[in-house]
Amino acid sequence: MFAPIPVPLWLLTLILGFAAISFATHFLFPSVRWFFRRRAEGALQRLNARLDRKIDLFKLARRSDMVARLAYDSKVVEAAMAHATETGVPGEVAFEEARRYAREIVPGFSATVYFGFGTRAAKWLSRLLYKVQVGQVDAALLQIDPKAAVVFVMNHRSNLDYVLVTWLVADRSAVSYAVGEWARVWPLSALIRSMGAYFIRRGSRNALYRRVLARYVQLATEEGATQAIFPEGGLSLDGRVGPAKLGLLSYIVEGWTPDDRDVVFIPVGLAYDRVLEDRVLVEAAKSGTRQFRNRPLWVAWHALRFLWARARGRTSGFGTAAAGFGAPVSLRGHQAVGGTVEGLGERLMAAISAVVPVLPVPLIALALGDGAGSRAELADRVAALADQLSLAGAVLQLPTGIDTVLDLGLAPLIARGLVTEALQPVADQRELLAFYAAPLQRWLS
Repeated sequence: MFAPIPVPLWLLTLILGFAAISFATHFLFPSVRWFFRRRAEGALQRLNARLDRKIDLFKLARRSDMVARLAYDSKVVEAAMAHATETGVPGEVAFEEARRYAREIVPGFSATVYFGFGTRAAKWLSRLLYKVQVGQVDAALLQIDPKAAVVFVMNHRSNLDYVLVTWLVADRSAVSYAVGEWARVWPLSALIRSMGAYFIRRGSRNALYRRVLARYVQLATEEGATQAIFPEGGLSLDGRVGPAKLGLLSYIVEGWTPDDRDVVFIPVGLAYDRVLEDRVLVEAAKSGTRQFRNRPLWVAWHALRFLWARARGRTSGFGTAAAGFGAPVSLRGHQAVGGTVEGLGERLMAAISAVVPVLPVPLIALALGDGAGSRAELADRVAALADQLSLAGAVLQLPTGIDTVLDLGLAPLIARGLVTEALQPVADQRELLAFYAAPLQRWLS
């Protein structure tokens, strides 16, 4: 009974491996998970103590649980059955399709990644590239009901918008973004998902997919998750703040009832002295397509050149990046006066346009027009235009003194070959100058 039994080395290794896995699964892993969970809970308590809006439990739920909750939601199940009837596929196939969409959409928020890495990286990158300025945060922001679901709504100027706003609201809350398919690239997708972002297929016509996405947005809103959306649905190709595409807004409004917590929209206007993708966007506007070329090696080469120049003190970045905050808009208040989702979209985009900051480069691009005869003539135009914009209610984020404004706004345009030393627009760069001047045109009409 106790006699030794010879076994092959490979079998012994396999047995010991299974034994180690079993021990770790039943004894070691639960203890380790308990230890780290206790530490994480303590860290979250300290973190919530300094945030204006606490991290909600919706974000802290395990991703697998959230996927199951979304997939088995009664409205998602109804949509899957309707999809099966419409397409003729078996019900279990339609349900599995809905589950696949749920797995694709649901993020996996990590407070450690978001606050330990994400916000610090966002702050570092923003300051590396720009001098960041923030307009006065409306006093009403501090009076928002702590139980309300907050949704930041922004114009979409650059892919750096995500980075900039993540940092700017880091002391207020953890923001969950709706991001497009450009971000579904490994390993970027894992990082973005861990920061609470959820992927959406812009322009998808699949009714089942739209129903699953709508329910996720509605569940997040019901639970009070802080969200951020770009109602324009994509980067602005002409520099202007465009009309709202009502997809995500309509999901929020349709899923809300007066008995639910209020939803408060906060308009945010973003502006840059230099939009990194400006030439790509202008070319896309000319071609009439949003199929941007993916050139990672080109981007990496220019990033390395910039970092080398920054390290040697040859550049101080790309000018100013600024954000302006508008007065909050309550969904309960909007609907109380008979407001519609279309009216909400128009109201929010108008509020965003009103708080887009005026920066030196866009101001110079607008004042330059068809050219100036001298620096003094341009200075007079800039001063008069700044006064006109101020009287109209625009948010000016300009340095003190017209000469300083000219230096900061004109030098980058000359260095990039958009304007000559004689203060004349370069013929084949007029569209790019118009791209920067466009956000200010609304104040002159």
